[in-house]
Amino acid sequence: MKVILRSDLKGLGKRGDIVEVSEGHARNFLLPKGHAFTATDGAVSQATAMRRARDLRDAQDRESAQAVASKLVSTTITIKVKAGAEGRLFGSVTAADVAAAIHEQAHIDLDRRKLHVEHIKTTGTHQVSAKLHHDVEFPITLEVLAK
Repeated sequence: MKVILRSDLKGLGKRGDIVEVSEGHARNFLLPKGHAFTATDGAVSQATAMRRARDLRDAQDRESAQAVASKLVSTTITIKVKAGAEGRLFGSVTAADVAAAIHEQAHIDLDRRKLHVEHIKTTGTHQVSAKLHHDVEFPITLEVLAK
């Protein structure tokens, strides 16, 4: 049975895609939950409009992610934390700490889940990677200082 997806479903497709699924899957899950509707001739043109809107939104998201990346790659974010005499931290720097520091210093709101932070337990310069879009991944330089 051919259906048109109304929402992105992992392993099946994205919004506006026309996919072939079993009748049971469509009848018992996709159609009652509102994730899809039956692919008729009129609905196929509606699916084309959904794909076009999705592609436009994806291009805008990519452009905004690249603008954020170009601004953050050239800056160094400074984080001040409590540390011992040898430069070892009391605790560690987390993704939430990095996101808060970026918001405070660069005035950019980043979701902490978009940041990949290894365990930072010493003072010094560290690299953190951020993935804002599936095509845009970039490093952020952190300077961890003792208070």
